[in-house]
Amino acid sequence: MWSLYPETNDTVPSLVVCASLVENLVNQAALCRTCEVLGVNRLILPELDGSWEFRKISASAQQWQTLDYCPPDQLQGWLAQQQDYTRIALTANSQAQSLTRHAFAARTLLVLGRELTGIPTEIEAQCQATLTIPQYGRVESLNVHTAAAISIYEYNRHWR
Repeated sequence: MWSLYPETNDTVPSLVVCASLVENLVNQAALCRTCEVLGVNRLILPELDGSWEFRKISASAQQWQTLDYCPPDQLQGWLAQQQDYTRIALTANSQAQSLTRHAFAARTLLVLGRELTGIPTEIEAQCQATLTIPQYGRVESLNVHTAAAISIYEYNRHWR
């Protein structure tokens, strides 16, 4: 299930990446590796996966990255409990604020969507902001892992 590690200081950087909606094992494992390398405090996955493939792709990052678990059907309740974080939805929606113009709060929770369908409306409604990565090509969106990596880097640029 899920847990909550309260960190009380609002000025201490604390980034949580919520990948509960990410369905692809390769993306989940790559996110684990990226989160560990870039110093993410917690990565939320839909379920525990101790498979050899996950461990291989994550390059053993699961040994050092704090992982919590929240099944997609419990995500709304879990997000409602995260009141001490600014919840940000990362989307390909052109109406969202540009990632390059966003001032991240020290305590940020970044919500990632499903690979094909993105973030459901009811989940996005629980977030204080929606961000998008400016894109200049013809393809509609980036892979969820790539988009998350860019966003985590941007958060780190502001806070670390």
